[in-house]
Amino acid sequence: MSTQAPDKCDLAVVGGGSIGLAVARELLRRRPTLSLCVLEREPELATHQTGHNSGVIHAGIYYTPGSLKARLCVQGARELYAYAAQRDLPVERCGKVIIATHPSELARLDELQRRGEANQVPGLRRLDAEGIRALEPHAVGIAGLHSPATGIADFPAIARAYAHDVLAAGAAIATACEVHRVHPRPRAVVLQHSHGTTEAHHAIFCAGAWSDRLAVLAGADPDPRIVPFRGAYLRLAAERSHLVRSLIYPVPDPALPFLGVHLTRHIDGEVLVGPTALPVLARDAYSLGRVRREDLLDTLRWPGTWRMLARWWRPGVTELRHAASRAAFVRAAARYVPELRAQDVRPAFAGVRAQALARDGRLVDDFAFSTTERALHVRNAPSPAATSSLAIASYVADRADEEFALAR
Repeated sequence: MSTQAPDKCDLAVVGGGSIGLAVARELLRRRPTLSLCVLEREPELATHQTGHNSGVIHAGIYYTPGSLKARLCVQGARELYAYAAQRDLPVERCGKVIIATHPSELARLDELQRRGEANQVPGLRRLDAEGIRALEPHAVGIAGLHSPATGIADFPAIARAYAHDVLAAGAAIATACEVHRVHPRPRAVVLQHSHGTTEAHHAIFCAGAWSDRLAVLAGADPDPRIVPFRGAYLRLAAERSHLVRSLIYPVPDPALPFLGVHLTRHIDGEVLVGPTALPVLARDAYSLGRVRREDLLDTLRWPGTWRMLARWWRPGVTELRHAASRAAFVRAAARYVPELRAQDVRPAFAGVRAQALARDGRLVDDFAFSTTERALHVRNAPSPAATSSLAIASYVADRADEEFALAR
């Protein structure tokens, strides 16, 4: 699928995950004559957050009403289902149940329902214990929230479809093409990369775990900094997969951008248990033992890291326990599916969440964007970014219209 990076183009999109490819597709849809290239650092497209996640199409329940996540997730899910149907891509509207197992969680469940209704998430309904069992016979809880609009998808396949659209529109996609330097000029931005140099009138950076570094190279504020969190999954043994019909989630802590250990039926039929949320020492730490000196120093030198750890050390201890002990990990899910046992699970895979962390120690919860001379930067786009990809693409294209005045 890879083509050669051009010497010159109207617009360069840096990053070949679901966001970068969706942005390129949307810009070409609006301006068919635009000369555009996508530059991806890895040999294959969609190998990081797009290719290492639970595969859930989120409905928009968790996010603060009025936030970009709330708006773009609801819009994006609707558009993604339509796109997948049009392209005959594998998706399933299987639904999700969020389960409260203790009276202390009921107020948070109320807040989730309030947020979901404010965000116009379709079909939300409250459940009692009997209603939970009707949907998930092996689950238990004192109350629940059912989201029939939540689903599952093959996000790498969706990204490949976006890439097909980009190539069909006449654009270039260059893989194994890591951008090393960014030089803004009065009439162009020059990108030095593994293939040489590309001079673009404008650039849009959708670089995930490396978004902060490229933004700083282009002249942006270093705040926020990307701090990688590793999310490890287990999978249920095939003979135990009947314990989960669709998606089962706990009531999360609304102060954290993580959803807790949950059970998700994957598009291939496997049932995943997880993920953990553990700060790691490399931005591609799919193995816990991977350490990259530059990533480690970036994390340790950032004041927000120490402020975050001071504030959230208790959840951090829990995540360490989950990472170290399969039994503890499974017990977290067994709170709402009591039949689960440690012997029911097998290793699955891990993903790395590119989480933006502010200087003051705040985990940036919303999607975040910034601009520099002749460039636009996606600074924070973790989950539900894959769900929201088409809506984020429209948002970024609108921003490009305003910032760049691209010729039609």
